[in-house]
Amino acid sequence: MAQSLSDYSEDSASDREETVYETIGPAPSAPPYMEDVRTHSLVVRVLVPDLQQTKCMRFNPDASVWAARSACLCSLSRGLKDALNYGLFQPASGGRDGKFLDEERRAQEYPQPYHKPFPFLWNPTQFRYKSRVYRQPHVDEKMISKLHTKANLRKFLELIQNQQVDKVSRLLERGLDPNYQDPHSGETPLTLAAHLGVVTEVMKVTEVMKVLKNGGAHLDFRARDGLTALHKAARARQPLPLETLLELGASPDYKDGHGLTPLYHSVVGGGDPGCCELLLLHRAATGCRDENGWAELHQACRHGHVQHLEHLLFYGADMSAQNASGNTALHISALYNQDNCTRVLLARGADKEEKNYNSQNPFQVAIIAGNFELAELVKNHKETDVGEYLPLPRATLGFL
Repeated sequence: MAQSLSDYSEDSASDREETVYETIGPAPSAPPYMEDVRTHSLVVRVLVPDLQQTKCMRFNPDASVWAARSACLCSLSRGLKDALNYGLFQPASGGRDGKFLDEERRAQEYPQPYHKPFPFLWNPTQFRYKSRVYRQPHVDEKMISKLHTKANLRKFLELIQNQQVDKVSRLLERGLDPNYQDPHSGETPLTLAAHLGVVTEVMKVTEVMKVLKNGGAHLDFRARDGLTALHKAARARQPLPLETLLELGASPDYKDGHGLTPLYHSVVGGGDPGCCELLLLHRAATGCRDENGWAELHQACRHGHVQHLEHLLFYGADMSAQNASGNTALHISALYNQDNCTRVLLARGADKEEKNYNSQNPFQVAIIAGNFELAELVKNHKETDVGEYLPLPRATLGFL
């Protein structure tokens, strides 16, 4: 559903590795929602209106809402169209407005009224397609439904493309729901706006995004390719739209259709390293893995994005992390002949004796790949050449 990493380059990273040695992959780790929750758990009654089903499920309160919704999807007897845009909805109760739960928050952060004999988190929670949540006390559903014609929805996207902020705002005030995918491009209004800064005036684009958010657009609503607006902004290498979305409340850890984060896309795509740093400043988690076990450090070293590599190391990325073939970032630098990345990793204390699953250290990988000068660089590096380097503690990070 989402674009694969092959979109960024012609050759596959895993194929390149296999030309040097046989790939041996470890057993995949269990997803968060499959963790043992016997010691503490929440029993939740989930209503799925589109399938007319009600389920009683057990969730780990320390896990994210994303993990809970993933568990819901796995439990369904039938598939759902555009399943990535389904979310857990907490109906209005106790004076609180109804709302979709933020995917990257923990379940226990939401109100938990307890009832005997079981504690029900939300009574009941709805698992439904993400749509605009109207705050008005009396909503004319017939009038709103008349707004959502194909012509109006297409016109709405054209207004966004032309940065007609006032006209966009007026349509939203009339009740138009900005959470939909264009049948032709697959874009949503917010994802379209997020990467318009490449070809148009960036300041107007940020105004459009703010109007859309205030008009009911969900920040985690995904385009047909599985990407959120934050992913799109990161891939477009546009710091200002990216910062706008983060200030509006977007999580830097939203997942695409392959479970990859905006930080991961930023590192793969390269470009302005300020985008990578901005996501890290907003506490983006490092260590996201693709289907081949490649983390952000692996991708930075594969593509030679040295400044991205420096930012990742400064914010505590694990240099010893291995991919499905057992390669560390230093192995990848040696394999792809990335001299500058190799120097950075060695200067920061990367272990040059670490072996992959084929019992090869980075020096041997460089020799087999024919990168002899880089092999000498690794061989001649001494522990005394490692400079002092203190990553910024994650607990002290603030928002700038």
